[in-house]
Amino acid sequence: MLPFHPDLQAALEATTERLLQATVRVRGPAGSSGSGVAWRPDGLVVTNAHVARHPRLIVELHDGTSHRARLVARDERRDVAVLQLADVRLTTPEFGDPALLRPGSLVLAAGYPFGHRPAVAAGVAHAAGLALGTPPRRLLADVQLHPGNSGGPLADARGRVIGVNAMIVSGLGVAIARGEVDAVVAAVSRGRARAA
Repeated sequence: MLPFHPDLQAALEATTERLLQATVRVRGPAGSSGSGVAWRPDGLVVTNAHVARHPRLIVELHDGTSHRARLVARDERRDVAVLQLADVRLTTPEFGDPALLRPGSLVLAAGYPFGHRPAVAAGVAHAAGLALGTPPRRLLADVQLHPGNSGGPLADARGRVIGVNAMIVSGLGVAIARGEVDAVVAAVSRGRARAA
């Protein structure tokens, strides 16, 4: 058994808290619920396209406040949606490079499993990318996800967001790599993305 190290415990707790502050709950009509990431301080939130199926949603922040959100872009192919909150300043996470992820790297998945209180699950990276030398589109991790985790952040051991959790396949968590999310956000900024 590995010895307990209080400094490591404190560092992990601090990293988890910072990640949770940038994790939001996304609620739709008829009780549907998922997670999201505060992507920019100006009220921009990202989640999965399969979470954001309605033009008007409610986003609940870490402090418990709820805000109306407008769906501004939805990319079914990438499974990414972009929401905009009005007159709200968001606490955003640090971002990391998913291309640096290696099999066995510690990862953290945050979200609102089953629509309840925010939670973080730890696991290890399984694989990243499709081919050597190409930016990863999907990240695979041996991390426990549940319904409601979709749209929440996948982060490295330092709490830097590297992807957005999307689904479970054969027992492994699948996340949309940060580069794919950034592409949709950039298209929104250029006025070239819209809600479908």
